Amino acid sequence: MTAPLSERVIAGDRRALARAITLVESSRADHRAEAEALLDALLPSTGKALRIGISGAPGVGKSTFIEAFGLYLIGQGKRPAVLAVDPSSRLSGGSILGDKTRMAELAKHKEAYIRPSPSGFGGDGLGFGGIARRSREALLICEAAGFDPILVETVGVGQSETAVSEMTDMFLLLLLPAAGDDLQGIKRGIMELADLVIVNKSDGALEAAAGRTAADYAHALRLMQARHRAWEPEVLRCSALSGQGIPEIAEKVEAFRKALAQSGELAAHRRAQAGLWFQRELSLSTLERLAEDPDLARLLVEQESRVAKGKASPAGAARQLVDRLLGHRNSAHK
Repeated sequence: MTAPLSERVIAGDRRALARAITLVESSRADHRAEAEALLDALLPSTGKALRIGISGAPGVGKSTFIEAFGLYLIGQGKRPAVLAVDPSSRLSGGSILGDKTRMAELAKHKEAYIRPSPSGFGGDGLGFGGIARRSREALLICEAAGFDPILVETVGVGQSETAVSEMTDMFLLLLLPAAGDDLQGIKRGIMELADLVIVNKSDGALEAAAGRTAADYAHALRLMQARHRAWEPEVLRCSALSGQGIPEIAEKVEAFRKALAQSGELAAHRRAQAGLWFQRELSLSTLERLAEDPDLARLLVEQESRVAKGKASPAGAARQLVDRLLGHRNSAHK
């Protein structure tokens, strides 16, 4: 008899891992029930991996960095998983999903796992600011399969940095060597999220510029309040192509893990994240239930139209919908 999917995931079966993530990413109602049961079975085996968010503007070399970093970690006996969130079309929801091509060397290793996912900007409107709605569940599945650390690469646009920081432990911000006015191009909010700022492509003709950029950002970090009591953000330089600086980054990542684990902040941070994602999922699930019922779906469209025309306030229209939903549910169960 075939073992349950959860047992095969925990045993490290890669085909089972891929199937499990596909299941949680499905929007089919029957698949959601199966996915929720799977996640409940896997939860006791999660929580042991360090979750690292990696962001930066297009062209900064995120995929090259992740490949170099992942290969180094494998050399140190680690098993990294990469959840690479590809840009999705706002019109069709389609995505490029080319990360295994961009990380060809890393993809060859059985100790690594790369899973591209669309960012969720498609027609359902349920994207979490540049990361897939089910990315957190995919992350948990990779943990249950024994991968550590879990690297989450974002598209580096809009709210993606905030969204990924809400599902990871550590946030790495990659930068390009640039002129002194480069600071003006990075939003303060993104800098405040960073636990480690990395100036990539710090070699050859760009080495001097990289040094100036690192100094500028190190000064900027000193003017900001650190996110954690036990950790002061730093600026490091590296060349993902040559591997220069990668070992130092890995050392800092491990130091971060130990510092926050010892201070108790890591566990507290994850509890707060779980509560936040519950609230988000509750909001989105409520909208989905509204859309599933013909009468409520019709009311939803009517209320949206009234709000758009200035005939009702958003708060008042939303409250009416919730009251109607709760009344509808209560009457259905009598």
